[in-house]
Amino acid sequence: MTDQDTVISLRAAGAALGARTVLRGVDLTVRRGEVVALLGANGSGKSTAVRAVVGQVPLTSGELELFGTPQRHFKDWSRIGYVPQRTTAAGGVPATVREIVASGRLSRTKLRWPGKADRDAVHRALDLVGMADRARDSVDALSGGQHQRVLIARALVARPELLIMDEPMAGVDLASQEVLAETLRAQVAAGATVLLVLHELGPLEPLIDRAVVLRDGCVVHDGPSPSSQLRSSRGGPNPEAAGQHALPGHDHVHPHADPAAEPVRTGLLS
Repeated sequence: MTDQDTVISLRAAGAALGARTVLRGVDLTVRRGEVVALLGANGSGKSTAVRAVVGQVPLTSGELELFGTPQRHFKDWSRIGYVPQRTTAAGGVPATVREIVASGRLSRTKLRWPGKADRDAVHRALDLVGMADRARDSVDALSGGQHQRVLIARALVARPELLIMDEPMAGVDLASQEVLAETLRAQVAAGATVLLVLHELGPLEPLIDRAVVLRDGCVVHDGPSPSSQLRSSRGGPNPEAAGQHALPGHDHVHPHADPAAEPVRTGLLS
């Protein structure tokens, strides 16, 4: 991989929320076409890390580059789709499903009046998440899982190269989980780069290439997920990888972690 293949590069990143230090020297690289899961217990710094990537939380130390450009100089935000954590689609503002999704085109339309291409993009995005038939409905009438689908459609409507999703499965019903997993699978098949914040891998595990685990704002593991190690380049199992890492409950300790720290497991991280 060359530098041109690096989509996200966080180096020795520090960040704080108020007076509390949340990230402590985090190194994270996401390369083109990868699906990376950011894992850890509540309060470990997962959401702060992705909010720093999208510019919502400033770094107090370290460096961040997006598509090879320092974040302070990065302007092409239409290349990035972001689904925030546990929020309603409209944020309390009366709006229809179509209007919320259409707002995701603003980075492309700027001051231009939306045209047919924009309307078609909104319809495609809603169709991807199974919400095309609810386009005219008020978002106030939606369930939690449907709100999440709308937020994902809003992130996809600009056809981003990088998709960042913060806890996309949290509080979502089973039917919506299946829709969201299928939607993400289609984006991955189309070549999207994906960074996911997850509490556990769950139904998305077969899509994950790498798992990065945070604890107390530090990276304690960065390596292939169990499922990715079971996949060979031809789609068959990889016996060597399975023997080394893929067994349930296998312990992982990052080489820079405190040797006295308890190992991190690949299952539920709470």
